[in-house]
Amino acid sequence: QALRLLVEMASAHVKLSTISYSAAVSACATGGQWDQALRLLVEMASAQVQLNTITYSAAVSACEKGGEWDQALRLLVEMVSAHVELSTVTCNAAVS
Repeated sequence: QALRLLVEMASAHVKLSTISYSAAVSACATGGQWDQALRLLVEMASAQVQLNTITYSAAVSACEKGGEWDQALRLLVEMVSAHVELSTVTCNAAVS
Protein backbone atom coordinates (compact mmCIF):
# COMPACT_ATOMS: atom_id res chain seq x y z
CA GLN A 1 0.00 0.00 0.00
CA ALA A 2 2.80 2.41 0.86
CA LEU A 3 4.46 1.88 -2.51
CA ARG A 4 1.16 2.36 -4.31
CA LEU A 5 0.61 5.60 -2.40
CA LEU A 6 4.07 6.81 -3.38
CA VAL A 7 3.25 6.16 -7.05
CA GLU A 8 -0.10 7.93 -6.69
CA MET A 9 1.58 10.93 -5.08
CA ALA A 10 4.07 11.17 -7.93
CA SER A 11 1.27 10.82 -10.49
CA ALA A 12 -0.59 13.67 -8.79
CA HIS A 13 2.58 15.79 -9.12
CA VAL A 14 3.11 15.88 -5.38
CA LYS A 15 6.77 16.55 -4.66
CA LEU A 16 8.11 13.44 -2.93
CA SER A 17 10.22 14.16 0.12
CA THR A 18 12.72 12.32 2.25
CA ILE A 19 9.87 11.57 4.66
CA SER A 20 7.58 10.05 2.02
CA TYR A 21 10.39 7.94 0.58
CA SER A 22 11.52 6.87 4.04
CA ALA A 23 8.00 5.69 4.85
CA ALA A 24 7.97 3.62 1.66
CA VAL A 25 11.41 2.14 2.39
CA SER A 26 10.21 1.27 5.91
CA ALA A 27 7.20 -0.47 4.40
CA CYS A 28 9.55 -2.46 2.19
CA ALA A 29 11.51 -3.48 5.29
CA THR A 30 8.32 -4.62 7.00
CA GLY A 31 7.29 -6.55 3.91
CA GLY A 32 10.70 -8.11 3.35
CA GLN A 33 11.14 -6.38 0.00
CA TRP A 34 14.82 -5.52 0.23
CA ASP A 35 15.21 -5.23 -3.55
CA GLN A 36 12.41 -2.67 -3.78
CA ALA A 37 13.91 -0.75 -0.86
CA LEU A 38 17.20 -0.47 -2.75
CA ARG A 39 15.38 0.64 -5.91
CA LEU A 40 13.75 3.41 -3.90
CA LEU A 41 17.17 4.61 -2.71
CA VAL A 42 18.33 4.80 -6.32
CA GLU A 43 15.14 6.65 -7.23
CA MET A 44 15.70 9.11 -4.38
CA ALA A 45 19.24 9.83 -5.54
CA SER A 46 18.03 10.31 -9.13
CA ALA A 47 15.33 12.71 -7.94
CA GLN A 48 17.92 14.52 -5.80
CA VAL A 49 15.99 13.75 -2.63
CA GLN A 50 18.31 13.61 0.36
CA LEU A 51 18.81 10.23 2.01
CA ASN A 52 19.06 10.42 5.79
CA THR A 53 19.75 8.12 8.72
CA ILE A 54 16.12 6.98 8.86
CA THR A 55 16.04 6.11 5.16
CA TYR A 56 19.29 4.18 5.32
CA SER A 57 18.28 2.42 8.55
CA ALA A 58 15.07 1.20 6.95
CA ALA A 59 16.96 -0.03 3.88
CA VAL A 60 19.58 -1.78 6.02
CA SER A 61 16.76 -3.43 7.97
CA ALA A 62 15.11 -4.56 4.73
CA CYS A 63 18.38 -6.11 3.57
CA GLU A 64 18.91 -7.77 6.94
CA LYS A 65 15.44 -9.30 6.87
CA GLY A 66 16.08 -10.54 3.35
CA GLY A 67 19.40 -12.11 4.30
CA GLU A 68 21.27 -9.69 2.06
CA TRP A 69 24.18 -8.97 4.41
CA ASP A 70 26.48 -7.78 1.63
CA GLN A 71 23.91 -5.16 0.62
CA ALA A 72 23.42 -4.07 4.24
CA LEU A 73 27.17 -3.60 4.69
CA ARG A 74 27.40 -1.76 1.36
CA LEU A 75 24.76 0.66 2.63
CA LEU A 76 26.76 1.29 5.80
CA VAL A 77 29.82 2.13 3.71
CA GLU A 78 27.66 4.38 1.51
CA MET A 79 26.36 6.18 4.61
CA VAL A 80 29.89 6.91 5.80
CA SER A 81 30.90 8.12 2.33
CA ALA A 82 27.84 10.39 2.17
CA HIS A 83 28.54 11.73 5.68
CA VAL A 84 25.20 10.45 6.96
CA GLU A 85 25.24 9.81 10.69
CA LEU A 86 25.31 6.15 11.67
CA SER A 87 22.81 5.39 14.40
CA THR A 88 22.69 2.56 16.88
CA VAL A 89 19.55 1.31 15.13
CA THR A 90 21.35 1.19 11.78
CA CYS A 91 24.35 -0.66 13.16
CA ASN A 92 22.18 -3.11 15.09
CA ALA A 93 20.14 -3.85 11.97
CA ALA A 94 23.30 -4.52 10.01
CA VAL A 95 24.68 -7.02 12.52
CA SER A 96 21.43 -8.70 13.59
